[in-house]
Amino acid sequence: MEMRLPTQELRDDIPFYTKVLGMRMDSIYPADDPTVAVFSGHGLRLRIEKGATEAPGTLRVLVEDPDSFAEGRRALTAPNGTRIEIEPLHAPVVMPRTVHSFVVRRLADQAPWIIGRAGMHYRDLIPDRLGGSIIASHIRIPDGGPVPDMVHYHTVGFQLIFCYRGWVDLVYEDQGEPFRLHAGNCVIQPPEIRHRVLYASDNIEVIEIGVPAEHVTTIDHEMALPNGPANPDRVFQGQRFVHHKADTATWAPFRVPGFQSRDTTIAEHTRNVAGVHVVRRADAPTDWTAHDGDILFTFVMDGTLVLEGEGRDPHALAPGDAFVIPPGMRTRYAQASDDLELLEVSLPGVFETRVG
Repeated sequence: MEMRLPTQELRDDIPFYTKVLGMRMDSIYPADDPTVAVFSGHGLRLRIEKGATEAPGTLRVLVEDPDSFAEGRRALTAPNGTRIEIEPLHAPVVMPRTVHSFVVRRLADQAPWIIGRAGMHYRDLIPDRLGGSIIASHIRIPDGGPVPDMVHYHTVGFQLIFCYRGWVDLVYEDQGEPFRLHAGNCVIQPPEIRHRVLYASDNIEVIEIGVPAEHVTTIDHEMALPNGPANPDRVFQGQRFVHHKADTATWAPFRVPGFQSRDTTIAEHTRNVAGVHVVRRADAPTDWTAHDGDILFTFVMDGTLVLEGEGRDPHALAPGDAFVIPPGMRTRYAQASDDLELLEVSLPGVFETRVG
């Protein structure tokens, strides 16, 4: 397969595509007055043809070291008018600076469900995404059965999948055979770990957290999962895979008075990039608190509470609601029902909390 691009004078394009872009000229004709030349390189095959009617277009050339390519220029224009953009082959994850805000997202407000990848329905839990630093999605698959997914990976800083309702079958690179993720359990997907969603129960619902908000999903057409032999202790860019199971977890006092939590050990396995707790009522009085972390996101899984914020109107919250508390803001979890259960995700995983 080749792409055709126009030119007015082929002799001007030959040195640009061969010397500046480092492509190979594979053919040129006719010999007496050339009007067509074919070049290959960077995964491209280009046919530069005099008098072709197409627009010059834009080419994105991906290279290992952009600073050593084309004299470090990131944008060029070829003699035939084609714009050339030079980008890194392996772009680093860029973590935007968090734009802090107090966010309350209520299920009753009828936030739209959007059909996304593999036919899954997505509901955005943080509409402003805190300046692009995080995306939190409530995802559902109404009809169970095989999921039309492919082996893929994400270029992320952190990613959590928490099973809220139902169950889903998953398989991960170096983690052995496929397994079932049940309601109340979660996994983290370390950066670029290959994985695939296989099968889902009817009305499966998950909460997915991704940092940063905009991250690339790449299909891996070569890897078959499961792969072997298993290597569960493998470290992926500083993080280990975690499959947290509720039935083996230990409950302990939580940072917020009047509550307890089960720690998913995600802070430990991500070198404190993020922490994830499931929170419930304890037999103790509540109090006002403030934190000095960067991002503190909470999703109401069951029960009810009233979220009180200093200088804000109180918010009565129910299952499906979510909120973000910015650093330094005093809040209190009031009127919590006995069956209250919260999912809290924090970045970093460990931070200071002031009480009172």
